Amino acid sequence: MNRLPDWPARLHDFIDGVKRSPFAWDGHDCFIGWAADAVLAMTGEDIAARYRGKYKTAKGGAAVLRRAGFDNLADGMASLLPEYPEGVSRAKLGDIAAIPTDGPFGWSLGIVNGETILTAGEKAMGVSPLLTATRAFRVG
Repeated sequence: MNRLPDWPARLHDFIDGVKRSPFAWDGHDCFIGWAADAVLAMTGEDIAARYRGKYKTAKGGAAVLRRAGFDNLADGMASLLPEYPEGVSRAKLGDIAAIPTDGPFGWSLGIVNGETILTAGEKAMGVSPLLTATRAFRVG
């Protein structure tokens, strides 16, 4: 998988189009509507194709994750994108970061934006410090 030549503009347009969208399990969650859609915008490849439309709730999403053989969302993402073994300090603009949470998936995903991570927030886009993440995945 490679980033398209105009990936910075595509990523900007993607973020601009969804930054005011509230979190929703049926399309704008941290995995499909945020991380995977950002990857799709930058590369043209849909890493979440087999998961789209398979869940509408947190419980349903957790079941899909377990059926796919993963205990948590970060391990699921590691099956789709190469992980930085050195950790988040190597992550670059547009890469995907995983933040540990107490939620049903054990992790939340976001888009690396310099020293911050852009996240799918409850009412609109959220921002967290990069160092709140403990895992990061390379896009292209």
